[in-house]
Amino acid sequence: MAVVGSVLIDGEPFAPEDASISVFDIGFQRGYGCFEAMRSYEGSIFRLDAHLERLARSAAKLHMPEPDREAIGTWCRSAAATAGDGVVRAFISGGTDAKAPGTNSRIVVFAESVPPMPDALALQTGVAPWHTDGEWFELTGAKGLSYGFNLVASLVAVQAGFDDALLIGRRGHVLEGPTFSIGWISNGVFHTPAIEIGILESITRRAVIDAAGGIGMTVREGIYNVEAVMDAEEVVAMSTVREVLPVAKIDLQTYQPGPATSRLKQAFTGLVERELGR
Repeated sequence: MAVVGSVLIDGEPFAPEDASISVFDIGFQRGYGCFEAMRSYEGSIFRLDAHLERLARSAAKLHMPEPDREAIGTWCRSAAATAGDGVVRAFISGGTDAKAPGTNSRIVVFAESVPPMPDALALQTGVAPWHTDGEWFELTGAKGLSYGFNLVASLVAVQAGFDDALLIGRRGHVLEGPTFSIGWISNGVFHTPAIEIGILESITRRAVIDAAGGIGMTVREGIYNVEAVMDAEEVVAMSTVREVLPVAKIDLQTYQPGPATSRLKQAFTGLVERELGR
């Protein structure tokens, strides 16, 4: 993805090639901090308030000061206005004192163009031993900067000839992708792993659930073994960047995107348009 416009650091604009923060920031040194990725449509951000609320929850879980939502929202709207249709990213660094997170913290906001998407995804399952898989602790649900394990899972899947990974818990439960939520249709019912399993509370996932309910599709959130998704009729990945994207293959199992996926995609698009007044 290409950066569109300036990079805002604490509200001050910088050319992308000049944007930087301290190498002594624990965001760089220890992956300590939090972030959000938001979708911009014609210059307006979808569910900005929900993203800002989650950013504040992540900061609280990391024992960082509460972020200035009004200022960050203003910077995000500015980036979105420049980008039009794009992805707006907001990062809060951990600061320069590991004993007092938030000290000299920096807030970075910028927009990127939306990358081209494949028609469907091929996913490789992989056990994610770093995932809590239902065992909650103080950072469960935080959208922190430490995405290294997830990135490696994606790289391993790509090296094996897939588009991305599907993370499976130590107990065999379906979790999520490295940067997306997963859902599937069986017998006309839309299933997706429940937040209680410890997955990220995805804004897009929630919007798809809302959209499904709006068209009368039954939704079930639960704890599922991998066989549940393998036996599904249709499978979709859900994220800010991917929106609602069909999955055509998981390991050796293939799927044919069908009418339920089309209905979900259309319902999601309609929900976005209604909420943004388009």
